[in-house]
Amino acid sequence: MTDLFPFSDVVTAALADAGLDVADVRRVVTTALGEDLRYGPDATTASTVPADTRAVAELTPRVAGVVAGVPVALAVFDAVLGPDYEVVSVCEDGSRTAAGEPVLVLRGSVRGLLTAERAALNLLCQLSGIATATAAWVSAIEGTGAAVRDSRKTTPGLRLLQKYAVRRGGGVNHRMGLGDAVLIKDNHVVAAGSVGAALAAAREHAPQLPCEVEVDDLAQLEEALTAGADEVLLDNFTPEECAKAVSRRDEVAPKTRLESSGGLTLERARAYAESGVDYLAVGALTHSAPALDLGMDLHDRR
Repeated sequence: MTDLFPFSDVVTAALADAGLDVADVRRVVTTALGEDLRYGPDATTASTVPADTRAVAELTPRVAGVVAGVPVALAVFDAVLGPDYEVVSVCEDGSRTAAGEPVLVLRGSVRGLLTAERAALNLLCQLSGIATATAAWVSAIEGTGAAVRDSRKTTPGLRLLQKYAVRRGGGVNHRMGLGDAVLIKDNHVVAAGSVGAALAAAREHAPQLPCEVEVDDLAQLEEALTAGADEVLLDNFTPEECAKAVSRRDEVAPKTRLESSGGLTLERARAYAESGVDYLAVGALTHSAPALDLGMDLHDRR
């Protein structure tokens, strides 16, 4: 994709310092601004705002939450404004913010600020919503030893950013794609003939990759443990069944990690975590977390 919106060295460094893939952010920002400017410049702003008007813009949560994506929002403004702006203040991703506390304050051209506003807020609101939702799950199981983990149920094109937001909310990432780990699910088991056969085939094909297998019951768990799975996904197990799985894991293959998935709710999260599983798989973190409500307000116009 043509880089229509280059980033400054300062923003590039800020993205890298946050652990974000700069090329991925550039692609997302280019796509977002390309959608807004597909049919030409911002006609509303160009017709109502004198070219030399400058102001301070504050990006502020309307409700409390955990912020994520501030460097990404800054990259949007940077791409539109070029060098002619100043960062007044910036909040670190992962911070808990109260309603009315600005997370990013800029001074620059009003035309540029308004042109970039929606694309910046779209990304910042979504990523902060994911971080806020993740933080709620993490808080619900605090002290149990279990971790909250995401899935590949992400918005196409936004996976790296959404999984980044999960980390900022205190969660951990599952595999990023189809080639960095093996995850044998029920359809793979059907195709291979059994859990053991699927695991053996995966080990032969990709011995360098960690291997997880989904099981539907304790009998399949036994087969997966015996076959040497690195991780086992307990699909739609009750907390009581998870506890039995943990007990059997401890006896047969104590190094194998267990992940609970399916039917989890925030209200029942602690019961699952207290069963002794290592992970709670929560696809909702990325596929249905509500956006955190943030807005942009202009001040000191001149």
